[in-house]
Amino acid sequence: MSARLNTREDYQKLLDAYDTWLFDCDGVLWRGDHLIDGVTEVLDILRRLNKKIVFVTNNATKSRKTYKQKFDQLGISIHVDEIYGSAYAAAVYLSTVVKIPKDKKVYVIGQSGLEEELRDEGLTYIGGTDPADNTLAQFDLSNFVLDPDVAAVVCGLDTQINYTKLSKAFQYLTRNPGCLFIATNEDSTYPTWHGLLPGAGAVSAPLRYALGKDPICTGKPSTTMLDCVKAKVHFDPSRTIMVGDRLNTDILFGQQGGLATLLVLTGITSEDEIIGPNASAIIPNFFTQGLGDFRVIDKSP
Repeated sequence: MSARLNTREDYQKLLDAYDTWLFDCDGVLWRGDHLIDGVTEVLDILRRLNKKIVFVTNNATKSRKTYKQKFDQLGISIHVDEIYGSAYAAAVYLSTVVKIPKDKKVYVIGQSGLEEELRDEGLTYIGGTDPADNTLAQFDLSNFVLDPDVAAVVCGLDTQINYTKLSKAFQYLTRNPGCLFIATNEDSTYPTWHGLLPGAGAVSAPLRYALGKDPICTGKPSTTMLDCVKAKVHFDPSRTIMVGDRLNTDILFGQQGGLATLLVLTGITSEDEIIGPNASAIIPNFFTQGLGDFRVIDKSP
């Protein structure tokens, strides 16, 4: 059963129990470009207590450097090395785990942030933001020239997704032997200030249906993301907690990594999904209304 945090003592116990705090971003720290109430104060409390802080996001539209700019704009002081995104994980997976040869290429369905992470890992890519691929003109297979050097297709959130990109990706995945199908994440939706929008999982869904197979996922809840964090940050899983707003990504990610989990209700998941007769099979250890609730420990008991 998930435990609701209510009292000052509840929040203090959690702070005492965990040394490393992993945070999702969208729906936990902000919605769209709007900071959620109390976030900066609570992060300041954690830093004052010498807690390790890591931001783990499935958002693949921004590179870590660009993501840092968003933190700056919202008044959150962090270091770029504290950010781990699914685009970064995809790039590291290709360069370090798969070790695709330097003469091979990646076909991108995604935006500039994904391209930047691939480039920083020394990978060559095509597609993505290329104007030739961002077109609503009819795709003509008779004019398509297959690039035999494409060894992987990486699909992230792409707000300019079109039939040309899907068709080219499909050709590489079906005609280039051993071409890898990678999704930065499989989020069905993502929260904005004004409501939900289709996520990266919705963008890759047509390819999954056409191919009849699932991609390798490098974002939450995949352990690939946690392996990426572990390579850079030393932490004790038994003293680490994952904070998120989505059950099937954030909370499952924490559970599969052997971490404690805390759900906040400022994003995707509602309270009736974790308690009562229709509760999900994925249940966090703890839940609270929002991250700002931790400010209570700075108040007199």
